[in-house]
Amino acid sequence: MNKSTIVFLGAKEIGTYCLQYLLDNAGDLSIEILAVVGRKNKALDGEISVVDLAEQHNIELFSTVNDIPQADYIISVQHNEILKERHIAQANKLAVNLHMAPLPEYRGCNQFSFAIIDNAEEFGTTLHVLDTGIDSGDILFERRFPLAKDSWVEDLFQKTLAESKLLFSEHIGQLFSESYTRTPQKDLEASRGTSYHFRNEINEAKIIDENWSLEKKKRHIRATFKEGFEPPYSIIEGKKKYYSKDTI
Repeated sequence: MNKSTIVFLGAKEIGTYCLQYLLDNAGDLSIEILAVVGRKNKALDGEISVVDLAEQHNIELFSTVNDIPQADYIISVQHNEILKERHIAQANKLAVNLHMAPLPEYRGCNQFSFAIIDNAEEFGTTLHVLDTGIDSGDILFERRFPLAKDSWVEDLFQKTLAESKLLFSEHIGQLFSESYTRTPQKDLEASRGTSYHFRNEINEAKIIDENWSLEKKKRHIRATFKEGFEPPYSIIEGKKKYYSKDTI
């Protein structure tokens, strides 16, 4: 049986996990990874990156999608470039993306924060077809779970990271065996709702209005406080009053 060929685009801890899983199970999955697209970022990747894995396994490495070879599949996991039609066309069978949020509810960036701000009851992670839109392609596989009350953004991220690893390891084999059903997101928008958030929206979400209810203040603080980043704050008499976990 011919092996399915893959171009892997990835970053961060989840990207490294997924690439490592493919490498560890290449024989059972009957796959060959032709190329990897990624860049090192120790602040986000952890001890090892997708770049490190590519170098260790002598896989052709690219820093951008512009020159990737043709393959049966393109698999994207936390890749930072928006793919155009000409890039997606390099996948002979399918291009897919792992989006660490439920779809179509939370497209775009900072999905963990906005789910907490929205007081969402459920969250999740999704493997979907990659198209020229932003997180808009057909859903292939998903995992969903209750969003715990009083969650902080880092708690929700860690929970979603664990669920995303399970989603990938449990279902990626079905992609190669073509054992899946495509569910258009437009068919789910009426029942699930939909939103799209830009990266810079988080800056406004950090501004706490002193006139808000205590409950709303707490939601915004839990949603936007993260170590290593500017904390949420109120502006009082022209000065920033910062909030932390100790505040609430």
